[in-house]
Amino acid sequence: MRTSTRPALARNFSGGPGALPRRVLEQAQEAVLELPNTGVSILGLSHRSERFRAILDEAEERVRRLAHLPKTHHVLFLQGGGTLQFSMIPLTMLPPKRSADYLVTGYWSKKSVEAARYHGQVRVAWNGEPDGFRCLPGQDAPLGASDAAYLHYVSNETVDGLQFPAVPSSPAPIVCDASSDFLSRPCDMSRVSLLYAHAQKNLGPAGVTIVLVDEQVLAHRPSGLPPILDYRAHADARSLLHTPAVFSCYVVLLSLRWLEDDMGGLVNMGRINHEKAAMVREALRLAAPFYTSSVEPACASDMNVVFRCPTPALDARFVEHADSAGLVGTKGHRSRGGLRISLYNGVTLEDARAMAQFLLEFAHQHRDQVIPAPPRCISPQGGDARSEHVALPMS
Repeated sequence: MRTSTRPALARNFSGGPGALPRRVLEQAQEAVLELPNTGVSILGLSHRSERFRAILDEAEERVRRLAHLPKTHHVLFLQGGGTLQFSMIPLTMLPPKRSADYLVTGYWSKKSVEAARYHGQVRVAWNGEPDGFRCLPGQDAPLGASDAAYLHYVSNETVDGLQFPAVPSSPAPIVCDASSDFLSRPCDMSRVSLLYAHAQKNLGPAGVTIVLVDEQVLAHRPSGLPPILDYRAHADARSLLHTPAVFSCYVVLLSLRWLEDDMGGLVNMGRINHEKAAMVREALRLAAPFYTSSVEPACASDMNVVFRCPTPALDARFVEHADSAGLVGTKGHRSRGGLRISLYNGVTLEDARAMAQFLLEFAHQHRDQVIPAPPRCISPQGGDARSEHVALPMS
């Protein structure tokens, strides 16, 4: 008798769209054929139906609970990704005779500055580019000026592997691009006037962008904005100003259910994400100097670990061998090169452990092509870090 087995999925370490939990993928697959108790596919569900209204309402309530969102903030499910937010924010929050402060900490924060300059006066309050985006500004002193319309920062630089440990301090209203670490750990939303995050890193497929915006931002917006660019219009329409990304919104809801009900919330999710990153970084350390990274450890991201092999040719070979081993998505961003391992919510501890083992094995197999073999290195469990099977820290 033939027995059917569920095919194994590749372990997805892509920078985005990123990995989603297996349970979420299975529920989404089921809904493509039939949304439970409806008789219709989620792909054919009317955005004007009571069923879809219930999906958005439940998603909003779960975001509020997970983020401990103040009642002063609205939850919006929009489109256009972070790129549209780069323009909507200054259109809403940057008056003609004032300036906005931006922290330039990597690829995406630099993009946000370039877009904002189309709409008004922008000042760079801190710039990490001269040092190659190796670190972040210190957390001790407030950032930006007291006369700024707002201070904009990116909480996690997906391309450069940098992550703020907490919301920075500023005398101005704070705007946060949290696209690649939203709901991956707790965040003090009481200090943030507007936060935006596209879903395709931790919460779903591309197509929906979550915006958390304080009522005070809406109250002071300029008049005459086109409705599609007006947060108030979207809030009044309860995210149904125009046809939303129905399927993407539904998968976001599935991800929120998984985060809250299966994972137990953001404190536990943050602990797991930190453990995954620590496991990968420990493998990189054990294999040094084969792997190198310019990121200062205190600023290292738990979402995106960036590094390089000794040569670009070995970087390319790493990607090829990782793909063959079922570890996909390790190629660095096109603007930076090198390698990147993304560890979003949907990446499991087992996935991270498999990647850490591969890192050690690849370095062992290729180090003699570039540099003399280093002295024998003992892992924390007593194994040889240059052996084929290295004992890694277990959870």
